[in-house]
Formats: sequence, C-alpha cells, structure tokens
Amino acid sequence: MAEQEATDTGTAGVIARPPVLFLTVLLLGFVSDRLLPLPFPLSGLTWVLAATLILIGLAFFAAAIRNFLRARTPVPTNQPTRVLVTTGIHRWTRNPIYLGMFLLYLGIGIAVRSPWILILTLPLAILIRYGVVAREEAYLERRFGDAYRDYKARVRRWL
Repeated sequence: MAEQEATDTGTAGVIARPPVLFLTVLLLGFVSDRLLPLPFPLSGLTWVLAATLILIGLAFFAAAIRNFLRARTPVPTNQPTRVLVTTGIHRWTRNPIYLGMFLLYLGIGIAVRSPWILILTLPLAILIRYGVVAREEAYLERRFGDAYRDYKARVRRWL
C-alpha cells in the first residue's frame, strides 16, 4: 500500500519545528566555538567528506519533500498528516527528512571545522528522537493504526 488516507485532524505535538531545532543547535555550536574554542578532531580531505554529507543530506531531504508533495500531505509537523507515505525514499527510512537534516548538519560542522557542532550532534539526536520522532510515531500509530504498525515493522527508523 503506497498511501492510506486519514480523516482526523490531530497533530503530532512535537516540542518544536525540527528545522528550528537544527538551526538553533547549529547556531549554539557556532557561538560555543567563539566562546570556548576547541581543536578540530579531523584532518585531511575534510572538504570532500563535508561536501558528500551535504549533498547526500540535500538529496534525502528533497526526495522526502517530493514524496509528501506528490501525496498532497503537509510537510510541517504542526499540520495534520493526510496520507501515510510509504513509497520512494520512505521505503528505506521512515525519517528521510530528519536523516537529511542530520547529514546536512554534520556536513556543515565539518566544512566549518567546528568541534562544537560535532559535539552537539548527540544532544540534538536525543532531542529529535524523543521530542519529535517519538511523538510523530505515536501520532501516526493513532492516526493510521495497523497500516502504520505494518510500515514500522518493515522500514527502519533511520537506515
């Protein structure tokens, strides 16, 4: 089943819009670099790694947005989901937008040689996992029931 429609109008009730969380933590990393400089742990061809992460992150993000637009369901977490999207990139990961954002975030951290951005990846991951993803999963299970549980059993959360 590629799509299943829903009729209720609830939302996931995430703690904040995910792009705002990523941007806030990214800015916190930049500020921390200025206030408490640390040596950058990577050397060598970091620009190749950074560019690769950024490009793959953008590709994941774009593919996921395209899936939502094709299914005519909203992307923002503060709007009700109309359709359970399980095709395209959503066949391999349940959270391609967040995965793309993490890859982009890490790529930026490496590109600007920021140890703090890299250090803050773990707290950001915990924040996204429990403040956003867990709430979205509970919401989608309430909204789509067995269809979402079946999808969850078939497709990994990240990769």
